[in-house]
Amino acid sequence: MTPSSVAPRLSAVPGPGAELDQVLALTSSEPVWRLSSDGYRAEAAQQQYRPEWTWAAWGPDGQVLARALWWGQSDSEHPLALDCLAVADGVPAGDRAPLAAALLDAGHQAFREAGAEAPPLYNLMKLPGAWRGDPAYVAAVAWRQAAARRAGLGLEVERLQFEWTPEAPLPAAPERLVFSPEPDDEVFLEAMLRVAEGSLDAHTRESEAAHGAEATARESLQFYLDRPGKREWWRLAHTADGVLAGLAIPSSTPYARNVGYLGVVPELRGHGYVSEILAAITRFHAADGAERVTATTDLGNHPMAAAFARAGYRNTEVRLILSAPAE
Repeated sequence: MTPSSVAPRLSAVPGPGAELDQVLALTSSEPVWRLSSDGYRAEAAQQQYRPEWTWAAWGPDGQVLARALWWGQSDSEHPLALDCLAVADGVPAGDRAPLAAALLDAGHQAFREAGAEAPPLYNLMKLPGAWRGDPAYVAAVAWRQAAARRAGLGLEVERLQFEWTPEAPLPAAPERLVFSPEPDDEVFLEAMLRVAEGSLDAHTRESEAAHGAEATARESLQFYLDRPGKREWWRLAHTADGVLAGLAIPSSTPYARNVGYLGVVPELRGHGYVSEILAAITRFHAADGAERVTATTDLGNHPMAAAFARAGYRNTEVRLILSAPAE
């Protein structure tokens, strides 16, 4: 049987047991990254994957036709991202997008009923840099894009993932900027408003168009307050004569230290200050013993990508971020 002949049953798994084992055992020959059973169970023990965030499409004979695995932080009330979307090899190519879209719709509806304000984004990760030249990757990505769009995730941004490890030289210490803590969130908010002017970040531009600059800056501020990184790590950057040059928000994910957020005020761009701010963040994490520092930037943000390369970061993967447009 295929999804086109009999409507599948769409549901979250009831909890640990035979159904979850069956969902995690789904196999696919597509090259797109899939979460392993061991990886799922390890993170489920930390409440980052949960039965109510783990959905499957079941065929008439009880076989798993597709699965969607949403992820959140250990203390998240609602899932933050769809990490893994896969269909069984036996599902015909033409049925994959409609089946996956129905599965996402069912999950989104359940999350809304549980109080989520918007559907989680879809993080299609670990794509190689040249994925568009590989027909197998192109086909695997295409039906996932189509499913995401049908399920309301119509905004797409391609991002580059970077990584610094101690095998790379430390970037030189900043020489022209002075970094200082600032405990007042409102002062940091003003700095975030300044560095967001003329941003090349697609999410920032889209959010500002929908909600305005201040609401977008407050959203960013709260986002980093909610991350595992500590508030006392944050710094404002000033020139030697006391002029605000930018800001540095070293952060962390549940998996590694992270560059977080950095920016330079518009009037001082083009003078290499972004490299000094990135160096300060990298050196801070390294001094604290970080074995890995991750970072992302939009594919079109060429100045930031170049800054990462100069600082010894290497591009490890491409990610497609599919999300619902801001209301």
